[in-house]
Amino acid sequence: MKQSILQYAVILLILLNIFTYMFLRSQVKFEQKRADNVDKKFADTVLALTNNLDDANHFSIEKNQNAQDYFENKQTGSYIDPQKMAVAVSDALKDFNTNEKGNPYTGQEPINGKKFIINKVKILNHRWIIIDFNNGDIWGEAIVKYFLDQKGAVTFATTESVIYPN
Repeated sequence: MKQSILQYAVILLILLNIFTYMFLRSQVKFEQKRADNVDKKFADTVLALTNNLDDANHFSIEKNQNAQDYFENKQTGSYIDPQKMAVAVSDALKDFNTNEKGNPYTGQEPINGKKFIINKVKILNHRWIIIDFNNGDIWGEAIVKYFLDQKGAVTFATTESVIYPN
């Protein structure tokens, strides 16, 4: 009797081990398949976001090779780094925010005694900038032309300006 109970216990333990092994093996396969699906989904999302970013940056000095080539003087071999130039031009344009009548390159006069200042600047190419501005209540955007002389001085001219209704 004692021997048959021991046999049944060994057989039961073997069966439990087999069922546990089969369950865990299928569980691992399921988790691996789920992880692969998540990885594929994230890879697709990253690719879509990268494509969206590339599309959004199509009109930017960083992605426009023709505009970058404009800053290279082939005769003298001098070159202006577009990234450094973009920072310098952006800072020069924002420096006009301290003007008592507001930044003149917004193309707008103060409204209700509130001056317009530039918030964001995006350099599109070797000639154009798009700016975002506000006076605390009213928001707008403008296209500004900029010019660099041989000495590196920057001049600006507002081409078009629009303000949005409240």
